[in-house]
Amino acid sequence: MSVDVLHLAINYIDLSASGEHSAHYREQLIGSDGSVSTLLEQLHLAYNGKPAKGYASFTEEKDPAVPQALASWQRGDTDYLGFTKAMTDSLISQLSSHQLPETGYLLLGHYRYLASEFLLVCLLGSKDHFALTEQLDLSTSRHLDIARMQLAARLDLTEYKVNAEAGNYISFIRGRAGRKVADFFLDFLGCLEGADARQNSQKVLSSVEEYFAAAEFEQGEKTSARRQVFDYCEERAKAGQDVVLAELSAVVDPEQENGFLHYCAEQQLEVAEQFPVEVKELKKMVKFNGAGGGLSLSFDEKLIGDRVQYDVGTDTLIIKGTPPNLRDQLQRFIQGYSAFQRQTDDE
Repeated sequence: MSVDVLHLAINYIDLSASGEHSAHYREQLIGSDGSVSTLLEQLHLAYNGKPAKGYASFTEEKDPAVPQALASWQRGDTDYLGFTKAMTDSLISQLSSHQLPETGYLLLGHYRYLASEFLLVCLLGSKDHFALTEQLDLSTSRHLDIARMQLAARLDLTEYKVNAEAGNYISFIRGRAGRKVADFFLDFLGCLEGADARQNSQKVLSSVEEYFAAAEFEQGEKTSARRQVFDYCEERAKAGQDVVLAELSAVVDPEQENGFLHYCAEQQLEVAEQFPVEVKELKKMVKFNGAGGGLSLSFDEKLIGDRVQYDVGTDTLIIKGTPPNLRDQLQRFIQGYSAFQRQTDDE
């Protein structure tokens, strides 16, 4: 399902030789033709695909520039162009305050997806692409580097309007650039980190496994239920939506749809009615993987007890039936290095 574009503004943030940030403002909003819809859809999907996100909400402890600008726009006192200019000014102020050399194109997209409205804020770099004309002349074009999106946050405007007290209406990419960058982006937005998707995911893992034991699930039932739980959570995360406990309960145990829900309440497991999750953490439900000491392994949970046997006492893993490409490498190695040469000659 595609996104419904409402507004898109783009400004450019530059850094002078003396280290001063400045903004180049576009005086008009970007039109809402097909290419803009495609761009926002790509940004939406790229953002949803980022595995490590934090969640936050506005706080009086931080700079109020962004929440004040947002309130002014939502009241109708400021148009979207004025709102995005205030956002850009706030970002420049924080970049200077944190002494970060970040530059790039600041995209502020307002769009609707399913039943919710979102505001996506991202600072993107660019890269040059090269092409040849029919006369073999070289031409270049500048492209937004969406694949390397790192400095980005998204505000769920619908959630903010109807359920602000839940505190999960702002998400942001943690990225690989370090904690300082994450702190800077939170300061820019004027928010404080709240819900921890990783901790929520770990809580789901442990709570679901406890329920399996209490409800005396058979091994096959556990394997099937784990896959269903993972698929549900992954679908919600990819759509940029929270997991709903009541829905999760029906997925965990379709025959007793409220069984998991009641179990969480009875055992006081402190599972929220609605919460964000981290798909990477939940993969532990359906897949085992690990690396160390020159060994790297990964296999589906359903193989335990069948093709994969683990002896806790001796810490020994027995695998029956290796993947064809691995088997070929092992057999050729056992036969001796001459087998490698013969294979090369045959090719």
